Amino acid sequence: MVTKNDFLQASSTEEYKKIYDLQQPLVSICIPTYNRADTLLNCSLKSAVQQTYTNLEIIVIGDCCTDHTADVIDEFNDPRIKFENRASRGEYPEETYQRWLVAGSIPTNRALELATGHFITHLDDDDEFSQDRIERLVNFARETRADLIYHPFYYLINSEQWVLNDAEPLMCAKITTSSMFYHHWLKCIPWDPKSYLLNEPGDWNKVRRMVELGIKTARYPEALTMKH
Repeated sequence: MVTKNDFLQASSTEEYKKIYDLQQPLVSICIPTYNRADTLLNCSLKSAVQQTYTNLEIIVIGDCCTDHTADVIDEFNDPRIKFENRASRGEYPEETYQRWLVAGSIPTNRALELATGHFITHLDDDDEFSQDRIERLVNFARETRADLIYHPFYYLINSEQWVLNDAEPLMCAKITTSSMFYHHWLKCIPWDPKSYLLNEPGDWNKVRRMVELGIKTARYPEALTMKH
């Protein structure tokens, strides 16, 4: 288990601090997916490859996809994309709500294992980033030297109506998987596939555990994600 002392020791080193001074830090975008090939094509993966910031690695992990996800990824013909399809589906609770709380946590953790970026961000397979999201957040990280950055996001409540979540304050239901951006050291805090036992969604459970380490957080003021 990672402790507050572990974080304090790591964050005080020059090795930890130097990524904020890099001109073009590598950013890892982690995308778990399950049989949503067309959504990847037209929404999430499309928004990732079209970012104005180009020094990216885009890690797509299939949760044992059986559709044409691999073919869609090949269509992009983008060397920044790494795709791995798990041989078996992750084990999640049977109850619908509990399953929703943690679905995708297992492929997300595999993406974190593979991520080599200086900064890490996440993207649900049915969400999309604004085109300059990564560029803005890299610049904001340099300005604030925050360990975790989060921001407002829009979410769809019916086929046509978007609602703004202002992401204020930092708490459960004010942050989502696709609205966080953080220092790569914090990938040692994985998604917990059993966070449903605490009645916590996996994204908030991870953020809460990061905050408990004493990290510096910063809220970027503009919405940069569309959550479908």
